[in-house]
Amino acid sequence: MSFPAVRLRRLRYEPAIRRMVQETSLSPERLILPLFVRSGQNVRQPIAAMPGNFQLSIDELVKEAEEVCPLGLGGIILFGIPEKKDAVGSDSMSGDGIIAQAVRAVKQTLGNKLLVMTDVCFCEYTDHGHCGVIQKMPNGCNDVDNDATLENLVKQSLVHARAGADVLAPSGMMDGMIQAMRTGLDREGFSHLPIMSYAAKYASSFYGPFREAAGSAPQCGDRRSYQMDPAASAGQAVREVQLDLQEGADIIMVKPALAYLDIVRMVRDRFEGVPVAAYNVSGEFSMVKAATERGWIDEKAVVLESLTAITRAGANIILTYWAKDAAKWLA
Repeated sequence: MSFPAVRLRRLRYEPAIRRMVQETSLSPERLILPLFVRSGQNVRQPIAAMPGNFQLSIDELVKEAEEVCPLGLGGIILFGIPEKKDAVGSDSMSGDGIIAQAVRAVKQTLGNKLLVMTDVCFCEYTDHGHCGVIQKMPNGCNDVDNDATLENLVKQSLVHARAGADVLAPSGMMDGMIQAMRTGLDREGFSHLPIMSYAAKYASSFYGPFREAAGSAPQCGDRRSYQMDPAASAGQAVREVQLDLQEGADIIMVKPALAYLDIVRMVRDRFEGVPVAAYNVSGEFSMVKAATERGWIDEKAVVLESLTAITRAGANIILTYWAKDAAKWLA
C-alpha cells in the first residue's frame, strides 16, 4: 500500500499533532547523572575538559544530590577519586574508602528519594590506571590479570553494597565479572541488588575527558586487550551481552552511545525485555561544549536531539553529563 506524501506533511503541520504522533519520548527518569567524588571539604574542583562538571568532596556531593533530587532523574552514578592510589586500588575495597563514604552520606541525607549507582572498576583507584591487577607479559608489556581482578571486584562490590548502593555497574570488561559478582553478592545476602553491566564497552577515543576527570589515564599501554575493538563485528557485541546475561546481569549497557547506536538497536532487538542503557560519554559531551562556546551550535537543541536519538535507538536508560540540564529543559 502506498501513502500520499501529503499525509506525512499533515502529520507535521501543527506542533500539537507532531507531539501527539511522536513515538520516541524523552523524559528525566531515563537519565542518570555521573558525578565524581574526592576527599576533602568544600571542594568543587572544575574539570577543565568538561565545562560545568566538578570533582566534588563528599559534602559538596551531598549538596549536588539534594539539588538534582527534585528534578526527577533516574538517579546518579558515582566515580571515586581516592586520596592515595596503589597497584591494586585498595581504597575501592575499603569500607572507609571514598565511594563507601559517599554512598553512605547521600543515603543518610536522601534515603530512597534518589537512586544511587556506583561504578565498579579499578582504573580510578590504581596508580597505573588499568582496570585491575597488572601482570607482566612475556613480550614486556603489562596486561590485566583477569582472574585476580575478579576476586577484587567481588570485594569492591560488597563494599558498595554494604554502604547502600542501589545498583552496581561493573565497567572493567573482565571475563566472568558478572558471574563472580552475582555469586559474591548472593552469598552475602544481596541477591536483590541489580547489576548494570558495561557489557559492550569499546576501547574508544571518546573517553579522554573522563580520564582527566577521574585521573584514570593508563600509565603504560592501553585497554585494548580487554575492551572491545571499535572495528569488531556487531556480532561480537551480541556475544558479550549474551554472556553477561547468562551470568546474571540485569541491565545491559553500550558505551559509548552516539557512535554505537547500531549496537544499541541490535541489542534492543536481539534481547527483548532486557533493559538497555547507553553512556553518552565525556568526549561526546566535550565536543558539543566546545562547539557551543564558539557559537557554532545551539547546545540545548543538539543535546535534546542527541538524547532523543539514543532513546529512539532503543536505550531505556541514558548516562549523560547533561542529565541535570536536560531535566530542566524538558520541564
